Amino acid sequence: MNVYDFDETLFYGDTEIQFVPYCWLHCPATLKNLPRTAGSGLLLLLRVISVREFKENVFHMLRYIPDVEHFVDHYVEVKLSRVKPWYAAQQKPDDLVISASPTFLISRFCQAMGIQNCLATEMDIHTGRISGLNCHDEEKVRRFYEAYPKGKVDAFYSDSRSDTPLARIASQAYLVKGDQIRPWKF
Repeated sequence: MNVYDFDETLFYGDTEIQFVPYCWLHCPATLKNLPRTAGSGLLLLLRVISVREFKENVFHMLRYIPDVEHFVDHYVEVKLSRVKPWYAAQQKPDDLVISASPTFLISRFCQAMGIQNCLATEMDIHTGRISGLNCHDEEKVRRFYEAYPKGKVDAFYSDSRSDTPLARIASQAYLVKGDQIRPWKF
């Protein structure tokens, strides 16, 4: 099984970061959440709150989107062209995407790309509340073994050294920068 991070690895940019201004532009009611987003950003910088709390505060704006499922589908349709072309040439039926971004975003991208297997941060699409831990760092390894107890990672691709725990369990690991793919050096 080949395993891929999504943001900056298979996708040009970060789906979460691009989703926020998309919401502000296409659903101005989400701007009501801007003070909450700014305040929690400051608290994150001051290390008063966790990344999880920050994300929940930012995605609190989902409450202001009337038909959020349709809205997310439209976002994915618009942003699908940002998927990196190199992936299609090596795609396999058992590929797995594992991401810290919310499942409601990543799963829709995966579905549109024909990827059946997806693990990501479990976030309620209506409230922005996260169930469990942010799917990041060691949590990616835990989630992988929870979903695939006897799983083996043949190759792992990521843009971030924070994914070193998952890279270590792979037979081969690669760092992705833009469209360049290089062997991961530990």
